[in-house]
Amino acid sequence: MFKKILLATTASPNCDNAAKVAFDMQLKWDAKLIVLHVFGVHRSNYTPFGKKSKTLKKKVMDEEYAALVIEEMKSIYADELKHTQGIVLKAKIGRPDKEILRMAHEEDVDLIIMGAHAREEGVGPLRLRSVVGNTMQRVAKSAPCPVIIISRPLTIKLKLFSNIVFGTDFSKASDSAFPFTCKLAKEAGAKLHFFHALNIYYGEAGQVLQQAEIEKMIKDARKKIEKRYISQLGGFDNYEIEVWEGIPYVEIVKFAREKNCDLIVLAHHTKIIESSLASFGSTTEQVVLRATQPVASINCPDRVA
Repeated sequence: MFKKILLATTASPNCDNAAKVAFDMQLKWDAKLIVLHVFGVHRSNYTPFGKKSKTLKKKVMDEEYAALVIEEMKSIYADELKHTQGIVLKAKIGRPDKEILRMAHEEDVDLIIMGAHAREEGVGPLRLRSVVGNTMQRVAKSAPCPVIIISRPLTIKLKLFSNIVFGTDFSKASDSAFPFTCKLAKEAGAKLHFFHALNIYYGEAGQVLQQAEIEKMIKDARKKIEKRYISQLGGFDNYEIEVWEGIPYVEIVKFAREKNCDLIVLAHHTKIIESSLASFGSTTEQVVLRATQPVASINCPDRVA
């Protein structure tokens, strides 16, 4: 399913979780894994390895410095490099999102894996306000392929993959994300969880839905899932359908944790606009920031189909 995978990394402990997923996927699918380290030179003498470089001051990355960086990466990922010949290390200088996207196009990759945040800090208010909208968002909204984002330390043992959550709001974007999810579940032999969070908090102020109304809405949502997705499974029967009521991102995160899922798949956005112009949907953004599972953001239906 994956012939070429691109791992965008800072080659620091902050990217260890993303790297673990990427290396495991490379081995499972015997794919070519491109490990890309991009230097954004906004400070005159900054390098992730704590070295000062006159070439960086001039914003020029010569071959000698690139070779030094790659040697550092070889040391950091030495254990992983012992097990396979399918890993290529690359170092670039420039704006990270542009270089990541350029590499994805040049190599025609099937998947991008990256962390949501590279700074050493917890999940605090500042991070929740600032992380989405930077490199991660720019890559996710313009990527020519699915993007798997690992935001927080993993609390599960990945089996690549055993339990996959497909979150849908029945939008056109969600429908377009389904082929990738279905194909991955089949090839990985995973259980596929169809999940819809029924947001009962919309409506007129003070309006309270009766339980009978909520039950009817849940039943209708299950019928939608059966009609839209189950009919396309082609004999695949390792699935279940769940509809919960509540705030969507809260319920998705809770459900994934309860089921010990190892991947959440969501559409990049749900508005009917060009994906490259869309910002992260609020639900996808909040799930990325809170989930302890990798989150796959799908924005390019023609490619993933």
